Amino acid sequence: MTAAFDSRTQEAYDRLATLVALVRVDGICLMVNTALENTLHQSRRKLTGSNAFEWFAEPTPMREALQRVADQTVMTSRLQASLHFHPSGPSDLPVHVCVSPAPSDGPLPIVLVEMTETEQQARLEREEHANDLIEAHKQLLRNLAHEIKNPLGGIRGAAQLLALDAASREVSEYTDVVIHEVDRLQTLVDRLLAPHQGAPARARLNIHEVCERVRMLVLAEFARGLQIQRDYDASLPDLIGDRERLIQALLNIVRNAAQALSQRIAQGDARIVLRTRIARQATLGGRRHRLAIQIDVEDNGPGVPHALRERIFQPLVSGRAGGSGLGLTLAQTYVQQHGGIIECDSVPGQTRFTLLLPLADSR
Repeated sequence: MTAAFDSRTQEAYDRLATLVALVRVDGICLMVNTALENTLHQSRRKLTGSNAFEWFAEPTPMREALQRVADQTVMTSRLQASLHFHPSGPSDLPVHVCVSPAPSDGPLPIVLVEMTETEQQARLEREEHANDLIEAHKQLLRNLAHEIKNPLGGIRGAAQLLALDAASREVSEYTDVVIHEVDRLQTLVDRLLAPHQGAPARARLNIHEVCERVRMLVLAEFARGLQIQRDYDASLPDLIGDRERLIQALLNIVRNAAQALSQRIAQGDARIVLRTRIARQATLGGRRHRLAIQIDVEDNGPGVPHALRERIFQPLVSGRAGGSGLGLTLAQTYVQQHGGIIECDSVPGQTRFTLLLPLADSR
């Protein structure tokens, strides 16, 4: 055994979200990480010593890639491939493969095979792009909010002074309008700044208590024509997080769904499903977590307009007349503060928002 396979190296590979194997040039596997074990649904004891070429639906491109790296024809070889499962298992899994040289003191060269699920890679790129946009929007909103707050105070003060000196009722009505609109803008500015003020609290909570609180609030607001069905996994463990912020995040999503169901509510057949499950081997923020809590909010509404699907989490973007465009932005901010993500899948007749929240010490 070489230094490349000591326990510290194995532990480092096990922390990676990508699928990793150390393979001899003849295809014999010397080491795999936890992510690859879980993906192939086989233990590392069984995988170690097996022929790695047999993992792939088309082994020839992998043989050629390993040989090119071993011969130092190229330093790194990249290719698209499909991991081949047992016939009774899941369908083949498309992966992006990167083959690079690894230290070796044996007679045969060793290469590092690193694989990323194609869909996961696309999701990571979308998530990274979304995070960049969120950070840019956050900075813009902070600067804009502070620039607005200062003159608002002056306008309100001037309007109050005018109201005191007003000689007629008509002038007082105008100053009341000014004060009312200034207060409305102040409230909007405060809502823009609120998610970024103070760190979230950390306490043990039951996610179903959060779901039930949200369910009660939305049913109180939409008392007729709407059903909110429960589909809970009672075995879910407790989560460490900020109860109030998670309630607000989930409330914004469920209320947004209810507002999109206005026509079905009028018909009396509007439905929202609150579903909780455990998600295994979830990659969040570039890190793989062994366990995460998954909350689905599914409705039978018209779906998210195609033109808005890439922008629904951006601030001040709304598909509803009179909407502020802040609800989903705040929800995403609060979920991200817990290390989680929100995903949306929408077609006419079914829209599903999925919240993924990592469980503590589950990596």
